[in-house]
Formats: sequence, C-alpha cells, structure tokens
Amino acid sequence: MEFVAEGRIARRARTDCAVVGVHERGELEPHAKALDRALGGRLTRIVRGGDFAGRGGETLLVPDLGPGPAARVLLVGLGPRKSWNRRAYRRAALAAAQALLKCGARDARVFLAAEPVPEVDPYYRARFVVEAVSQARYRIPDLKSGRKPARPRLAVVRVVAADRAVLAATRRGLAHGAAIAAGSALTRDLANLPANVCTPSYLATVARRLAREHRTLRTRVLAEPELRRLGMGSFLSVTRGTHEPPRLIVVEYRGGTRGAAPVALVGKGVTFDSGGISLKDPPGMDEMKFDMTGAASVLGTLKALAVLGAPINAVAVVPACENMPSGHATKPGDVVTSMSGQTVEILNTDAEGRLILCDALTYTRRFRPAVVIDVATLTGACVVALGPHMSGLMSNDETLAAGLLAAGRRAADPCWQMPLAEEYQEQLKSNFADFANVAGREGGAITAACFLWKFVAGLKWAHLDIAGTAYLSGANKGSTGRPVPLLVDYLLSRT
Repeated sequence: MEFVAEGRIARRARTDCAVVGVHERGELEPHAKALDRALGGRLTRIVRGGDFAGRGGETLLVPDLGPGPAARVLLVGLGPRKSWNRRAYRRAALAAAQALLKCGARDARVFLAAEPVPEVDPYYRARFVVEAVSQARYRIPDLKSGRKPARPRLAVVRVVAADRAVLAATRRGLAHGAAIAAGSALTRDLANLPANVCTPSYLATVARRLAREHRTLRTRVLAEPELRRLGMGSFLSVTRGTHEPPRLIVVEYRGGTRGAAPVALVGKGVTFDSGGISLKDPPGMDEMKFDMTGAASVLGTLKALAVLGAPINAVAVVPACENMPSGHATKPGDVVTSMSGQTVEILNTDAEGRLILCDALTYTRRFRPAVVIDVATLTGACVVALGPHMSGLMSNDETLAAGLLAAGRRAADPCWQMPLAEEYQEQLKSNFADFANVAGREGGAITAACFLWKFVAGLKWAHLDIAGTAYLSGANKGSTGRPVPLLVDYLLSRT
C-alpha cells in the first residue's frame, strides 16, 4: 500500500474514489462542497433527499459518476459539528477505510485530513488515516484450509493536505503512520498465531529475521544454559513444567548518537500460560496465547523505529517461555532466587509474568538505560479496573509517567496512571523469603507492579499493564496491536 501527500483541491483531482466528509444536518465540508460544484450539485441532492444523514461513522458510496474529478465518491459521516473531535475523526477515518477496501477503487484521494479537527494537527490527521487504512486492511494469519479471500484492489491512497504550508507535516504523518502500521501488524501477527506455532524459539527466529532485514537492529538470543549462568532463577522457575526451552531475546536498535543511553523496553513473552500448577479455569484458556503480547509489542515497536530510521537508541529484552503443569513444574510454596539475588516465595504459579519480568528488568542494567518500560498482559485485576479502553500505567518517575500519558493521548492509545505506594508493598511480605509473588485480590494490578518495583532501584521505570487492551474477545477475537502506537509516539517525542 502506497500513501502519498498532496496539496491539490477536489475539483482539480481525478481519482477512482474521492473521500469527503459530511456533518449531520447535511453540512458538507469545504472540499466536499468544491467536489459537489464539480459534480453539478449531485452530493447536495443526495443529502437533501435524505439518503445520507452524516451520522458519525456512516458511509455512502456514490458510484458511476463518469467523466469528471472522480469515478466514485465516498461520503463519510462526521457526526454533529459540536462533537467533532479526535475520537470522532478517528472513527470517521476507520469507517472510510473499511468502505474503501470493499469497493473496486485502485486509488483513492482522501480529503478528511484537510479539514480542521480540534486539538489534532495536520501531522496526526495524516497519521491516523494511514493507521486506519492499515487496521482495516489487516488480516489475521490464515491457517484455514479453504480458498483464501482476494486482497483488496486499493493500492494507492492520496491524502490531501489543507495547504502547502502543512504539506511537510502531512508527509511526516504518513511516513510515521506507515511505520507504526508495520510494527502493529508484526505485533498482531505474532499474538494471533496459535501457541503451537508461536513458541519461544519462534519468537527468537522472528527477532533474528528482523536483524537481517534492518541494519540498525542487532539480535542476540540466550538459551537456558546462559540463563542459569546469569542466575535467572525466577525466570527459569516458570519454565520447569514445559518441554519448550526458554529464550531471552535481546534486540538492540542503534539509530541515535553512539554511546547515548538507550530506552529499554521489556516485553512479557509467555507464549502460552496454563497457570502452571495453579491451573486456570478452562473457559477462555485459549486466549492465553495472547500472553506474549508484551513481547510482540516491543518487537513491533523496534521494527517501527527501524523502518523510520528514528534518531534514538533502544533495546528490547524479551523473556520468552511457556507456563505449563507437569511433575517438574514449580509448586506453590517453592522459594526461588532471582538474578538480583532477592528470594521469592511463589504462592501462585499463575502469577508468572512478574517472575520472568523481574530477571529481565535486572538484565537491562547492563545497558545503562535512560529509562526502562516494561509491557505485559500482567493482571486480570487491571481489566477489572480499566476495562478494554486504557492500559494501566505505574511508574517510579513522574516525568516518565507524564510522557507516556501524553503519548497515549496523542496516539489515541491511552493509558491511565495508577498509584505506587509503600502501603501496597506490605501486602507482599513472606515468612519464608524476601517477599511473595502475590498479595491477595485487593489492588492486584498495583501489587503486581509493586513486585516489579523491588527490582528497579536507581532506574527510571514505568510499567504498562496491557491485559485489557492487548486483544479482543468474542466474535472479534484477536490482537489489537496496542500499545505500539503509544510506545512509538513516546520514543519519537524523545527525539
């Protein structure tokens, strides 16, 4: 798919499909009015005739227009003028993308990004168009035996800027959107694959392939003997019940100044989580293939950086494993020693994400990172607290937290800050080790973060709990690609 920024106006443009916006009560946007004049008032007659109300997300394809600026026009409802904002714009862009991919157009000229949106600048208006088209175009890796569906014909999307003064910002938005889309697609592909395909070794293979595709990436994979030499007893305790060997995957992106401290991204990579001896309930257990979305998202983020050539240094650290029950599996009550030397009493083997993350967080110290961000589908408690709309954010550094919150707002991939406090640490006390790996039901998302907090002394650290935002259940089951847009936006803001 090719995305091109243009500064041409509607009446001079010739395209297979022109995409224009209409607010409720038949209010045509300026470019829609210009196109309407070129079509002899046809769009006005459609709106006045009651065939299109302009409700948010509504679309109507007007085909067979013959000679003129467009072979067909796609009308997109923008909703009430008073409610026109970032959310309404993204909704309109996604609706337009879905309708475009269903029609027979090979190229399209999109005028939505040329119209003002409160608190959304030309860069984000263009970027959101690319993300919307890419989201609508995405297809889950197809392992079905039947005939594959035909790919959409749409090949070129031309995004019209408001004027030449913002053409550079529009081009930048398209480039960044395409990179984010590429990273999100990788994340979704990995997360959507079944656990018998996407194993820890498979994740390592993908990471090595990324390094072959991009010269700015370098990958190293550590196997179990090396993890034992490093003293990663907490990580290895999770893998004892499975036949799949664990891997610690390290991918470095070097796009910034040589020697500059990198941003470290740590992604939870449990490719299937049965709960171990603390076995999960069967309903919904198939969704535990998504428990490696943290890993997939940090790999997708580094791919986006490499596609862009972003001027920043970053490193992704992925502890990858399975959590399975067997006669060799770790048992509730066992005590393990982490890479940091701290001991942990494992009261619940289903609280395994924090056990692999803590050793990975310790490992990041060797890179002397500017900041560390871990990303994990960590707790059901976060889903209860925030639902599927926002990721949970906890941090020991308010500047870092503010940067991530702002990036989430800009990228329309929001997170919500939850507290960290010593009072919650008290719940992790143990009679037999330095602390336990669980602390009861109350404040479960926060106490999970407090566990990780014990391993990041002296580091600027943030934790993103994406358990509610990483994937959808039900009829639309599948990965969302979040929080790649948030992470890329934050990293770009540091440049």
